[in-house]
Amino acid sequence: MTSNHTDCHYCLQSLRGRKYALREENAYCVRCYDNLFANSCEECKQPIECDSKDLAYKGRHWHEACFKCAKCNRSLVEKPFAAKDELLLCTGCYSDEYSSKCFHCQRTIMPGSRKMEFKGSSWHESCFVCQHCRQPLGTKPLITKDNENYCVPCYEKQFAHHCYSCKKIITSGGVTYHDQPWHKECFLCAGCKTQLSGQRFISKDEHPYCEDCFGKLYAKKCAACRRPITALGSAKFVSFEERQWHEECFNCAKCCVPLADLGFLTQGNDVVCHKCGSA
Repeated sequence: MTSNHTDCHYCLQSLRGRKYALREENAYCVRCYDNLFANSCEECKQPIECDSKDLAYKGRHWHEACFKCAKCNRSLVEKPFAAKDELLLCTGCYSDEYSSKCFHCQRTIMPGSRKMEFKGSSWHESCFVCQHCRQPLGTKPLITKDNENYCVPCYEKQFAHHCYSCKKIITSGGVTYHDQPWHKECFLCAGCKTQLSGQRFISKDEHPYCEDCFGKLYAKKCAACRRPITALGSAKFVSFEERQWHEECFNCAKCCVPLADLGFLTQGNDVVCHKCGSA
């Protein structure tokens, strides 16, 4: 362009009758402008001169002729494209190389189309539907059974069990006890009402009990430590004259040697080894 500007702001040479470029209201001859301000092309590494079209994407710049698909070399000017690992690709090449396949129809999910993701797999929005009523699931709550997805109302109609305690539907998880389904939060100790899901428990008269409650209510007490002897404690115990001991508690009252596999004597209420009993 030509104007009334007289000299280049940088080299001070006259601009009369010459092309120049403006930057921040200062005029520069073309050579100075390109040397000072021209961006470098991402593809050819040459400066993008002021009389060339500068195409920019995420802080990077290209000549118009260099703005091409990194795989097929087709021009991307005024066309949709995608970026992968700093490479620009046309939608066709991107789909071939990187696009997800729909879990339902196995066709490519094209860039720019809405993709639903669930449990590590992808669906077209139109393919992500309830297996029973075929209505789109979108972001609605859903339940999976045998690798198929169901909206909550359809799942409840088709498969759901009712909790033995509260009689409400069990939508996920749950506990089975005596062939009856329970919500985890409803499966409680019959004594103290603490939640038993994931905990060890003992069954008595078809009721579940935590170890503490069962011990307090039903279990025999160890003659040594006075703790309950239950199936959840030591697998073995010793019984003698209407008294019981945990196997690890059945020791000589004097020297503490284990007596479970040895002969022993009694001294009053104590049991002792032969050596201590004969001393």
